Amino acid sequence: MNKHSSLSNGSLIERATEIYDFSAALRGRAAPDVDVPAEALAAAPPVVDMVSPLGAGAAVQAPEWTGPVQPIDRIALAEAGYLLPDGAVSAMSEEFRLLKRDLLAQLADDPRGNHILVCSAHSGEGKSFCAINLALSLAAEKEREILLVDADFGKPGIPEALGLTSGPGLMDALADTTISVEDCIIRTDLLSLSVLPAGRRSNNDTEYLSSSRTQALLNRLTEGRPDRVIIFDSPPLLAASAGAVLASHAAIALLVVRADQTSESALRDAASMLKGAGQVQLLLNGVSFSGTGRRFGSYYATGGADE
Repeated sequence: MNKHSSLSNGSLIERATEIYDFSAALRGRAAPDVDVPAEALAAAPPVVDMVSPLGAGAAVQAPEWTGPVQPIDRIALAEAGYLLPDGAVSAMSEEFRLLKRDLLAQLADDPRGNHILVCSAHSGEGKSFCAINLALSLAAEKEREILLVDADFGKPGIPEALGLTSGPGLMDALADTTISVEDCIIRTDLLSLSVLPAGRRSNNDTEYLSSSRTQALLNRLTEGRPDRVIIFDSPPLLAASAGAVLASHAAIALLVVRADQTSESALRDAASMLKGAGQVQLLLNGVSFSGTGRRFGSYYATGGADE
């Protein structure tokens, strides 16, 4: 997608939806019923009602992010065709508004938490572009806190695209237990948006992501904070195995499909890598609407007294 293109459902999505079952609901088996003899119940010791110490049952809440604030380079964003914080309404901003409304509705009370993975089959299909724009659009929400995670460990680029100075990141916090993940987070001058860099390169990124420490780290970022949404910018699914592992932590995986570029075979292979995600949705990128279709943005640009 570029600054002149929009998001839309298209025939490629419809064909893929007919082929794949993107529902990845996991069903557990219930434990069998156990018959307890009456005499065993009679002999059971009395239940003692223990009173918990004051504060022992208090809800745990993720810590605040208190690192230094860095300004987003709005000029660089505009030159690259990204959405601008507090920018004018445009066709692209309206498309991302529609997308985020749908995502927020689906994330409500999801047991996996507010975790969104933005991925693609290959590089160059617009996943990072879509991840940044989605984060910027979500950051405009009231009473929301957005964390954009650069999880493309081989070719990280999120901080640079936003004009931020990178530092230690996700992989550092996973590899070194003495590093607190919240200390790696970059706060921006857009108060509701923060960024977690990729961190140092590792030959064991998939193994680190598969460890129990990853889930513990995500819990530390979001526990008791339903207002927080985490967006992962994934490595290309068909180029690195880390993307498939990240999918297992995502409530929703957005698979970016570039119009007239992503082949059906690549789409098929990429979708098969996302079986661990809660659900998979396709995001069509790089498509233009016809003149008789949706014309978001023009309504606001041409407002008059008679409207």
